[in-house]
Amino acid sequence: MTIRTLCLTSALALFAGAAQAEMTFNRIASFSTPENMAEGEDRARVTSAEIIYASEDGNTLVYTDSPLGVIGRIDITEPRAPKPLGNIEMGGEPTSVAVAGGTAFVGVNTSESFTNPSGKLEMVNMESGEIVGECDLGGQPDSVALSKDGSFVTIAIENERDEDAGDGRVPQMPAGYVAILDVVDGAADCASLVKADLTGLAEIVPEDPEPEFVDVNGAGEIVVTLQENNHIVVLNKSGEVLNHFSAGSTDLTEIDGTDERGALNFTESQMGRLREPDSVQWIDDAHFAIANEGDMDGGSRSFTVFQKDGTEVYDSGNSFEHAVVQVGHYPDKRSDAKGAEPEGMEFATFGGTPYMILLSERGSVAGVYDLTDPAAPVLKQMLPSGIAPEGAVAIPQRNLLVTANEEDLIEDGGVRAHVMIYEYAEGEAMYPTLTSEGADALIGWGAISGMVAGEDGMVYAVNDSFYGYQPRIFVIDPSSKPAKITRAIEITRAGMPAQKLDIEGITLDGEGGFWLASEGNTAKLIPHALYHVNAEGQIEDEVGLPSELLAGEKRFGFEGVTMVDGTLWMAVQREWGDDPKDHVKLVSYNPETEEWGAVRYAKAAPDKGWVGLSEITAHGDHVYVVERDNQIGAEAVTKKVYRIPLTEMVPAPLGGALPVVSKQEVRDLIPDLKSWGGYVVDKVEGLAITQDGTAYVSTDNDGVDDSSGETFFWSFQLD
Repeated sequence: MTIRTLCLTSALALFAGAAQAEMTFNRIASFSTPENMAEGEDRARVTSAEIIYASEDGNTLVYTDSPLGVIGRIDITEPRAPKPLGNIEMGGEPTSVAVAGGTAFVGVNTSESFTNPSGKLEMVNMESGEIVGECDLGGQPDSVALSKDGSFVTIAIENERDEDAGDGRVPQMPAGYVAILDVVDGAADCASLVKADLTGLAEIVPEDPEPEFVDVNGAGEIVVTLQENNHIVVLNKSGEVLNHFSAGSTDLTEIDGTDERGALNFTESQMGRLREPDSVQWIDDAHFAIANEGDMDGGSRSFTVFQKDGTEVYDSGNSFEHAVVQVGHYPDKRSDAKGAEPEGMEFATFGGTPYMILLSERGSVAGVYDLTDPAAPVLKQMLPSGIAPEGAVAIPQRNLLVTANEEDLIEDGGVRAHVMIYEYAEGEAMYPTLTSEGADALIGWGAISGMVAGEDGMVYAVNDSFYGYQPRIFVIDPSSKPAKITRAIEITRAGMPAQKLDIEGITLDGEGGFWLASEGNTAKLIPHALYHVNAEGQIEDEVGLPSELLAGEKRFGFEGVTMVDGTLWMAVQREWGDDPKDHVKLVSYNPETEEWGAVRYAKAAPDKGWVGLSEITAHGDHVYVVERDNQIGAEAVTKKVYRIPLTEMVPAPLGGALPVVSKQEVRDLIPDLKSWGGYVVDKVEGLAITQDGTAYVSTDNDGVDDSSGETFFWSFQLD
């Protein structure tokens, strides 16, 4: 009887645990848009993934690629292994797509000029890729949406302005409108075209409405945003105006300074900031949400929920942007414009919970909100995306979510445009891996470049020259999941924020303070140097490099610093003038005797680009280094941790022959970097090792500048 009761109790406990298991979104795969190019095509051309939709069975994705003038299709029958289905020429610039039945409805811009706009609606068989119909829309299309029952399609005809004409201001004729067409037997009936007139409605330039985004609710009502006019209109399928109202404004507080660079100080305000919404999504038949990206005079960095009668029921204020800040995705270079810039949006119900997915275009991150109560949205997750997410599509019947990321950095040697795939399932959120959420004050952070393990269980990290006006030491609690930045220590000189630093390494001084290594860049008047700072971050001593070392100087200086028995060791990232090919120096400095020395380290020959060292850390009987190439995504080859016996770390005098140390591979980090379901990032920059042999690794997100903003902080146990 007791055994049976115990078993029953255990079974109930297991059942309860299963019932209460957290459901989360996690990225499981990514797809690079050049993969859809045909064999022999020039893959060096810029491509993109902008607006994205899914087939009704959820097995095929279709996205617009305006640089190539195509739509691309992806087979996600196996969502963890997406496969290319090729591109389809559109005869113009595709701007948006939606799918009903077996047909993709694609808005295509064919305009000769801003003053003579034109466009068409192409209909494409989703299975064969064949174009099966075409309707002239009479203007330049932007957003495309379908009614829930597939009976009609509506298109925002923006007739966008020329930003180089008239100081980029509206009015610039002709005015835009909303196109509405019946769908019969899977095709739009061109003869049924209705052009819904939106002139005379907005308070701002009423003669030139520029519709931006449309969506249709279950009652067949169309909501449209007029971004430049800061206005919202609700129509019926006949094109009659049911209601219209201003998108309004909001007062923003605790935002980053509007004219600074290289520092994150959330102390300023923007009062009466126009929302100027971009995307809009119905939540139910009575409520919709707008993403307040902004354009000419606005951008409130937020989202707002309205009833369709114009009643405002919720505004996120600065909370979404602060969430972007806390996960390290705040785009500092956009502080004088629209900050985190929410633009795209998706809404769907997963497992009985209604979710809104809000995309930060410049922060390259997506916020997942529970909208069970439209008047009280709850932020549940922040998801990593590729660079500049533009569109999203939910596939709830398969528990999948997909984002399309438009930025392609082929011209800068960076990552290509990507489509990212996420799964909704039981389990912990894999991202973020590092956050400042929960700190006593709002801490902006990014560009983590060096780390050291403290004796107090904390990890101490520094940022690099991207934040040149705000060098900091971050205190990280690695015992939390995600790891938490609990405090930021300002690096100061004479009571002021230190400048002309490029901090790439940090180590303990054994007395409660730190030694910092500055990589230096003489072209920007940033010296190669070592800095001794106290526990409060005050610089107490600066050590310049000796002439024997500077004789071969190049820009790529110290990347990491560690201390062994009172002697500092610094890794030089790449070859200097006196180094043999594929060899770099490990430089020593004794603060007591002021003696310098070095050994040499043989690094891998690059398959492409360059290979260098980005960190050095002493532990036990070895010195550990991070060796990496500067390649990203599929091009990445070398992201590894090696170790060198301490017995070989015997410095020889500078200026003469230097011994070459041996190395042993400890860990290939590429499988780790792939485990987050995205592409392999290039900058593995931090390595901290605790006394028990736990190695913490971090990546540098370049301050979210031409970067996805993703920072990965993880650990493994040394043998």
